[in-house]
Amino acid sequence: MKKLISFIMAIVIAIMPMNLSFANEGNDPLSVSSKSAILMDVGSGQILYEKNAHDKLPPASVTKVMTMLLICEALDSGKITLDDSVQISENAASMGGSQIFLEAGEVQKVDTLLKGIAVASANDGCVAMAEYVAGSVESFVDMMNAKAKELNMKDTNFANTNGLPVDNHYTSAHDIALMSRELLKHDVISKYLTTWMDQVVVGKKQTTVGLANTNKLIKHYQGATGVKTGFTQQAKYCLSASAKRGDTHLIAVTLGAETSPERFKDATSLLNFGFANYESVKLCSKNDNIATLTLDKADEQKINLVAKEDLSVLIKKGGNKDFTRKVKVNENPIIPIKKGTSLGYVEIYQGKTLVGKVDLVNTKDIQKASYLKMLQRVIDEML
Repeated sequence: MKKLISFIMAIVIAIMPMNLSFANEGNDPLSVSSKSAILMDVGSGQILYEKNAHDKLPPASVTKVMTMLLICEALDSGKITLDDSVQISENAASMGGSQIFLEAGEVQKVDTLLKGIAVASANDGCVAMAEYVAGSVESFVDMMNAKAKELNMKDTNFANTNGLPVDNHYTSAHDIALMSRELLKHDVISKYLTTWMDQVVVGKKQTTVGLANTNKLIKHYQGATGVKTGFTQQAKYCLSASAKRGDTHLIAVTLGAETSPERFKDATSLLNFGFANYESVKLCSKNDNIATLTLDKADEQKINLVAKEDLSVLIKKGGNKDFTRKVKVNENPIIPIKKGTSLGYVEIYQGKTLVGKVDLVNTKDIQKASYLKMLQRVIDEML
């Protein structure tokens, strides 16, 4: 019966009218009624608007942005794959709140669990994946807090994987924007964050459960790319919303809204303000060949160095687009060198102001040259 109700509710949520106006009232981005909010550029990390952005507040299910981020890192590193089979524990199956009704002992693919987390905010899916990636929920929470520290999320402490109410579990609009920005760097998550409706088959009886995205902006806002909603009685209505138009990619976070329409209205106003007044200029793309490093003692002397990630800057619409580039390369790295090692960086300046920086990495492992190869090079140079 619970699964039938879940399926019906998923459809109801999906077809409910938004009752939102996407017009920015008075073109004033400060008309934000949520307790806390921020507008951040994904490309540069530049903050365009903030209101109580560092207040430490309960994030509810927006917590799952970090859970998804760690899953994506495990996928990208090859530690796990989307086709891996995950056995569901009693602990995972016992989770309340939003769920996809996993049963203890059943086996699900990582793909199904990640879909459940991203689309339907599945608490049971979060616990199942935490146990699979880290061995236990406690170890996964340690990973969450370590990643928060790495991202300089100074307002944050995680106590669980899903945002269910618990003591000492808090973050801020600013920190949510930081982890949302990091999550959006992982291409693998895009299809899950932008899925409007889907279904999964769960349980030993193979029951079909309907999924509807809790983030209504996915259907109703042009260019929406994610990210996550949240609600508890303590946290009120929370949202991390992202959208991309052209090269401009923005994140609006709202926390502590009194109603669900209010959080969507606030996020919409902020995104509208950003797109109306700013534009991103892409300066290089991930894997663009930027420099060549010569290593006489390496198996291959000429090493291509590429941008580790996209680099863009945000400017006022119609603003100055004249930039200069400075490349710095580590001329004497210690060999051998693993693929993806930072061997330099490129800095972008507008006038004398540094406006962007990205690491340069090698595209394959670098090994020492053999004695015979070194000797041949010496002979070639003599000739």
